[in-house]
Amino acid sequence: MGTGHPLRIGLFAFDDVEELDLVGPYEVLAAWAAMSPLRPEVLIFSPDGAGVRAAKGLRLLPDTSADEAGDLHVLIHPGGQGTRRLAEDPTHLAWLRGLRPTTPLMASVCTGALPFAAAGLLAGRPATTHWRAFDELAALDASVLIDTEARFVDDGDVVTSAGVSAGIDMALHLVARLESPAAARDVRRAIQYDPAPPV
Repeated sequence: MGTGHPLRIGLFAFDDVEELDLVGPYEVLAAWAAMSPLRPEVLIFSPDGAGVRAAKGLRLLPDTSADEAGDLHVLIHPGGQGTRRLAEDPTHLAWLRGLRPTTPLMASVCTGALPFAAAGLLAGRPATTHWRAFDELAALDASVLIDTEARFVDDGDVVTSAGVSAGIDMALHLVARLESPAAARDVRRAIQYDPAPPV
């Protein structure tokens, strides 16, 4: 894949995306890009390159559009209320199916698994999503082997994570997988991610 970078990682932004689903993995991956000798390219893109309004009102200006994003080694599809619309959008589902043969690794955060399931990408495979969306995932594809306990599920060329903050854990796992566990630990320290909830 002649991308000009050893690794190109794209995060898909859309209206009503859950903020932390997108920004959490981006923080991990952008910190990794700044530290790693692999120099991965990390970009955010929206369907048409225009800004999006996230679920809680945060406005985001992507780097580019889906058409201009080019070949990716990794696609990350966040969740949020907007995924229900995307899971019923034939154009979006066809786009996901079209990416499947050319994108070595496709990952979802939270309810980003719903469009993946609707596109047939999770058929017969283990996967997870936000705990409130287990029934929705099963309704979209009853063959999905839903893991109700995992923070993330790595099934080779498809990785899914549980809800919201679990995307950070998944992104650290991707760093460990794409470079090394030591690199992932360095990123975790750099962003001071050491969960110890006060409640």
